[in-house]
Amino acid sequence: MIRTAWIFLMLCLGGGFAGSASAANATLEGLLNQLRGDSESVAVERQVPASASEMKMSFAPLVRETAPAVVNVYATQMARAQRSPFEGDPFFDQFFRRSPSRSRRRPSSLGSGVIVDPSGLVVTNNHVIEGADEVRIALNNGRELEAEIVLRDESVDLAILRVDDGSNLPALDFADSDSMEVGDLVLAIGNPFGVGQTVTSGIVSALARNHVGVSDFNFFIQTDAAINPGNSGGALVDMDGHLAGINTAIYSRSGGSNGIGFSIPANMVRAFLAAAKAGETRFERPWLGAAFSPVTKDIAEAMGLDRPRGVLVADVIENSPAEKCDIEAGDAILAMDSRPIEHPDALGYRLATHPIGTKAQFTILRNGKEMQIVCTPARAPDLSANAILLAGEQPLAGAQIADLTTALSQRMQLKGAPSSGAVVVGIEKESVAAAYGFQPGDAIVELNGNMIDSAAALKRVVDEGSRFWRISLIRDGRTYRQMFNF
Repeated sequence: MIRTAWIFLMLCLGGGFAGSASAANATLEGLLNQLRGDSESVAVERQVPASASEMKMSFAPLVRETAPAVVNVYATQMARAQRSPFEGDPFFDQFFRRSPSRSRRRPSSLGSGVIVDPSGLVVTNNHVIEGADEVRIALNNGRELEAEIVLRDESVDLAILRVDDGSNLPALDFADSDSMEVGDLVLAIGNPFGVGQTVTSGIVSALARNHVGVSDFNFFIQTDAAINPGNSGGALVDMDGHLAGINTAIYSRSGGSNGIGFSIPANMVRAFLAAAKAGETRFERPWLGAAFSPVTKDIAEAMGLDRPRGVLVADVIENSPAEKCDIEAGDAILAMDSRPIEHPDALGYRLATHPIGTKAQFTILRNGKEMQIVCTPARAPDLSANAILLAGEQPLAGAQIADLTTALSQRMQLKGAPSSGAVVVGIEKESVAAAYGFQPGDAIVELNGNMIDSAAALKRVVDEGSRFWRISLIRDGRTYRQMFNF
């Protein structure tokens, strides 16, 4: 069949077919569809090149349309005059692996950004502007503008900048990143190594990549389009000229591109931009009020699943949205709004991109039967409102602490936190606790030999005073112990 069709095709191309050019083209298209195996299901927007002329097609028109919206981002940290009184303390070098503070200027960081609103809103990676005192952007035409940081979030590694150009700037519209498929063509636009705006091409290599290890966000688009240092914050563009993602990280042992790059999906960026436009001071993820764990092979077999998928509801918080819509401990969430949930990171992404206060439909597996439950994720309660500020001559002075509860652990997205204790929810700038490197999320479990099961218990031990302080805390599931002499 294939050989016969090929001979007929050669006759058509060689002039042996006596008919109009349009008829020949129609016949050619039909034969090509047959050779592909399915003449009726071939998607027009996703076709492989069908001729030599199509192989010569160029991305140039697409680049001309999208490149002006991609900018260079320069972030500078000003010189610090003062020296830390704790310089050289082993707490910095061993416990928190921090270098002693020094009076020097850190070189300017260089990255990329994308204009996502004509009024002058620019999205980039948080790590590009981390710790910056001054941020500037350079437009595609070489003009430089001062930028103001509107919203930033370390956990999702995104930041929104605002520039005032006095005119409408070229901006990219968002693609629906959930509709992307492995194999789709994409372009990566950015400023690698500071050489200037550069365009590379590739395909979507994978979707919903997790455990990448570059941030708390774990739902990346993987691409083989070359991404190098300096591309961070740049655009991943689809063939419609829409923003498909923000280029964020690469997998490399040499520092250069190995064809494994990761981008934050456009739908996540869209939700983050909406928070900035709404005047939010921090990015809030919708709160369901339940603790989740992965579905292992054994759990999947016990629940009658064909393979490990979904997330297991481990606990439901009282008076939470999950409890109000009758989600129960032991349920397995298999889908949200008809989108399959393969692992907890996928559920986190679906919740993060879902508007707070709007209904969502969950597919639940309970007692071997699937059921649909409608639930409304809400804004998480401010559980740190009653935080205690520690003072005095001790290493935690300047730290705000609160009771470590399941709800607070979820709100702060703590990993490996204990079931009880006192958690640091804030650190005052230039305080003793800040100088020693304590961070929000540190769970204090022991102080001077006293087990700590609440914020009040920690304050009691602090108020007793001491010359020597022995502290045990848990950070990201790891236990650290250190002694201080005051």
